[in-house]
Amino acid sequence: MTTRMAVMLLALVPLVAAASPSGREARAEERMEHAEKRHRLRQVLELSDVLGLNNAQALKLEETLRKFDERRRPLRKQVRESARILHRASRGDSEALSQVDAAALGAFEARERIAALDKELYQTLAKDLPQEKRATLALTLARSEGRKKGKWEPEKD
Repeated sequence: MTTRMAVMLLALVPLVAAASPSGREARAEERMEHAEKRHRLRQVLELSDVLGLNNAQALKLEETLRKFDERRRPLRKQVRESARILHRASRGDSEALSQVDAAALGAFEARERIAALDKELYQTLAKDLPQEKRATLALTLARSEGRKKGKWEPEKD
């Protein structure tokens, strides 16, 4: 197979994937995973800087964040799925209308569990830190989550 033919065939793969709903879902999952990795890298760099971590500590931090992300991932997916149902219901989709209460409660429960994981993450990372660095950790985690959601901005002194 020539290089030119291989390039042409590779160019068709996204078109075939886009034609199927599972291809769209797979791409969406891939984008979410990529965004999660970018966010985790940003968190590791920022926390390493503000907490003065060495390379070994930064690697341990990355591993801890990755484990929490793995636990958080299905909860975020549940929130997204609930939001999709609620959006469809708000536009009058009769199938989605019958699922409104379950979707709303599912989203609230998943967000509560995400908040509990955030608290557990803080406690895990803070356990060996002095109080001043615990405060820095808490502020940095809050800023990081806020930027991720596009909501939180720190006050300027």
